Amino acid sequence: MSRTYKAAGVDIDRGAALVEAIKPLARATARRGVIGGLGGFGAFFDAAAAGHRDSVLVASTDGVGTKLKLAIATGKHDTVGIDLVAMSVNDLVVQGAEPLFFLDYFASGRLELEVARTVIQGIAAGCAEANCALIGGETAEMPGMYADGDYDLAGFAVGAVARDKMLTGADVAAGDVVLALASTGFHSNGFSLVRKVVADSGLTLSAPAPFASGATLGEALLTPTRIYVRSCLEALKLGGVAAYAHITGGGLTENIPRVLPQGTAVVLDAASWPLPTMFRWLMKEGGISADEMARTFNCGIGMIAIVKRDAAEKLVEAFDAAGETAWAVGHVVASDSAPHVDIRNAQKSWHG
Repeated sequence: MSRTYKAAGVDIDRGAALVEAIKPLARATARRGVIGGLGGFGAFFDAAAAGHRDSVLVASTDGVGTKLKLAIATGKHDTVGIDLVAMSVNDLVVQGAEPLFFLDYFASGRLELEVARTVIQGIAAGCAEANCALIGGETAEMPGMYADGDYDLAGFAVGAVARDKMLTGADVAAGDVVLALASTGFHSNGFSLVRKVVADSGLTLSAPAPFASGATLGEALLTPTRIYVRSCLEALKLGGVAAYAHITGGGLTENIPRVLPQGTAVVLDAASWPLPTMFRWLMKEGGISADEMARTFNCGIGMIAIVKRDAAEKLVEAFDAAGETAWAVGHVVASDSAPHVDIRNAQKSWHG
């Protein structure tokens, strides 16, 4: 008997059909620097043509996590690609870097063309929002590795920043003001806990969301991660930004210290920004403490900007003009201990 790859569960023709289907999506994200198209063994990008003749490259990789389980369960696959891009490009901009190009990795047990095309359509939308070219990727069909209907995503982004414009946090000092940019929800972190609370609540994903009118629970939870690239790059041009911190896994208490130099700490006032209703619902429904919320979720803040006091007002105005919702939520203080975050009034404000 003659055995075939297709009989073993891998359909090369189906993979080729997907590549053809997504070529227009990739072309729509083209920007200066892109050379060629999809289908080669590798992808070329001319950084000099993109305006970076003597810049430092910055790379980031991430995934979407168990939020994918909600997309699979609801059959709603159009936004997790945006999440995938956001998680990487937001990490680039905190270094002061402009995202240049993006590659994706899509793996499944059996390639479902329409599902894959919809996911990649979301990836292309995220790339367009970040002005980041989708220049390649990999689609892996691996029967036996994933259950039917399951898939996984990974993303890889590369950006560039001028050598004298790199953001390292070294300029952060006591007296600096901490600005917060609003999140669109849970973004792509903490979903193992979110899913556990939802399961214990007895609600189905098709039930009306208890914290969002006009949407099912599944739709509300799948709200994609906000992409902060354009607004953060514009703010950098104005001057006064000492550091950015992307609030991902580890929440407020683990991510902000990553950009603080020794001898400093951040004090946040939880009463200075509104905790969104979905976080309040989760906190109450799951019996989650304020400390656990702060170390797991973004708690309504997707990006932190640490800025010089004399620039704080103009930067809040700039972020607002760029479509963000920005607040002054704290300040940097001198500290004899390791860099850390002290969140005050959380118990009172978030349980109120």
